[in-house]
Amino acid sequence: MAMSDRTGIFAGDDPFALAQDWMDLARGSEIADPDAVALASVDTSGLPNVRIVLLRSIEPDAFVFYTNYQSAKGQELIGSGKAAFVWHWKSLKRQIRVRGLVEKEDGEKADAYYHSRPLGSRIGAWASQQSQPLEAREDLVRAVEEATETYGDTPSRPPHWGGFRIRPLEMEFWADGEFRLHDRFRWTRDKVNEAWTIHRLNP
Repeated sequence: MAMSDRTGIFAGDDPFALAQDWMDLARGSEIADPDAVALASVDTSGLPNVRIVLLRSIEPDAFVFYTNYQSAKGQELIGSGKAAFVWHWKSLKRQIRVRGLVEKEDGEKADAYYHSRPLGSRIGAWASQQSQPLEAREDLVRAVEEATETYGDTPSRPPHWGGFRIRPLEMEFWADGEFRLHDRFRWTRDKVNEAWTIHRLNP
């Protein structure tokens, strides 16, 4: 592929910088949650699962979000070590697809993000047994009250709550085109520390 073919909104040699540029642009036009992605995982039988999560940081070589490790998605990601997600911004008519390997982020960065959250959200991380059956809403309210009494105004990060870092092996940047003749560029590599190969794809 000639480099001159990848210009304008697709230009650049760093897909993470490009993703950040698109995200920054979306912050000014998307109605809500420009960092929301549809995250896919698979269970032990290979059956896919997908849900919306909020990406909280773009690192030089990875994407990071936070959740309960004991939730369905947490257990599926830990079990397979792989994930995929798609960002879609209707306001920009663009999307980014990512597939890659997963690792935990349960150190200082997870602590810092946890403590940046509103107190109610921090207490909720202790109170909610995410993805487990709940008999009644009142049971959750009671669990929140008990967690508030136990942990007060300065709860520490629960050991079952933290981040996941997705290190891509494949990224695709897509932009809407007239008559559905969209522009698509796929970045691929066999290992996370290797150089990227870039191809234009048919729409």
